[in-house]
Amino acid sequence: MSKPSKLMRSVSGIRGIVGPDFNPIVIAGYVNAFVRLLGAKRVVVGRDTRPTGPMVEQAVVSAITAAGAEVVMLGMTTTPTVEMAVLTEKADAGVIITASHNPLEWNALKFLNGEGIFLDEEAVRKLFALVDAGDFAWVDHAGVGKVTRKDTAAHYEGGADEAHIKATLALPGIDVDLIRSRNFRVAYDAVNGAGSLIIPELLRRLGCEVHAIHVTPDGIFPHGAEPTPENLADLGRAVREHGCAVGFATDPDSDRCALVNERGEAVGEEYTLAIAVASYLRKNPGPVTVNLSTSRMSADLAARHGVPFARGKVGEINVTMEMKKNGSVIGGEGNGGVILPALHYGRDGVLAVAMVLQAMAERDLPLSGLIADIPAYHIDKRKFELGSTSLPEVYARLEKTFAGAEIDRRDGLWFGWESERSWVHVRPSNTEPVIRAIAEAPTAAEAARLCGMVEAMLAS
Repeated sequence: MSKPSKLMRSVSGIRGIVGPDFNPIVIAGYVNAFVRLLGAKRVVVGRDTRPTGPMVEQAVVSAITAAGAEVVMLGMTTTPTVEMAVLTEKADAGVIITASHNPLEWNALKFLNGEGIFLDEEAVRKLFALVDAGDFAWVDHAGVGKVTRKDTAAHYEGGADEAHIKATLALPGIDVDLIRSRNFRVAYDAVNGAGSLIIPELLRRLGCEVHAIHVTPDGIFPHGAEPTPENLADLGRAVREHGCAVGFATDPDSDRCALVNERGEAVGEEYTLAIAVASYLRKNPGPVTVNLSTSRMSADLAARHGVPFARGKVGEINVTMEMKKNGSVIGGEGNGGVILPALHYGRDGVLAVAMVLQAMAERDLPLSGLIADIPAYHIDKRKFELGSTSLPEVYARLEKTFAGAEIDRRDGLWFGWESERSWVHVRPSNTEPVIRAIAEAPTAAEAARLCGMVEAMLAS
């Protein structure tokens, strides 16, 4: 089977435009190879709310059962809920059907192993090699796997969403009674995604007065799907209109969470992880790991608490493996993705909501007050079409331009200047056919200058 020219393949799974690049034939091959690679006998499957989700779900379930494995169908649910369900269902693997923040015409598969975490780079290479070689294996009629449907139970007692909520509220770092005592008024924007049901329910159990918008789980995004400041105007208005203490926004599969303060201002995705790190380390000191493109706020907070700090390559599994290696107690990615091993090793927007409310409650501060206590930086994020430009040539020129900087070559190129407290990271995206440039510095002008230098080289 030939690889579609526009199919994105990485440690984040496979994703493409439904129809020409991502269709049942493509799906069947990858899923068959995945089941064979892991020797899986029981596989959990969940999806976000995209209109193409049921079609993809049928293709995935058919491919799994035709490979001889049993399927546990969760139906519509969040990415972190599926990650946790792999463990609670005692499954050997999981498949999450979601293209996360990509536009509506896209869909994707995220592959989980028996630990409920993404496949690492070695496993991904083996998976893609099986697919590229057309090395598939289908069972006969007597070997077809069965299907257990748990989608109708996903949102009440005994379902995956319920298990996720209960486990979150049972965490030692979440004081449910304290949060309830604050009677927080909260706004939430699910972008009509997978968080539409589970997060409002979590908020209600935490005693919040909930003002939810865009919580019709039909996958029709009312604005840009990524929870970046330019897409949070509706949430900001809801916060101001209802006098809320905070606003939360998640992406379509709810593994990322962004914040709006009590004035209705989007504060940027980076602060979600920083607030969670600051709150958790006060009572649970230990190593912290983030990715190379994440703000140095977490590094400063780790230094404040006297604990080790590390960076890993971009991609949830890369951060997870680094965290497991160094025993990190908390970590994640600056796109609003918090990873707390005490719950599970995946980015979790549901968890992030609870952790931010915990931080506000225990310090009795508004969101702006929490932010004021965290070292401030400015981040400039840009993405570019590579076109005919040779990326190795760009890298070589960048190394000459930024001679003298600390260099990390694990994931594209990362240049850091400790004395100036700034860095710039240039790398190809795992999820879009683009090159990303992200810079951080104490001033917006310096961050923009660093990104501008990269942009000039890509354009020349």
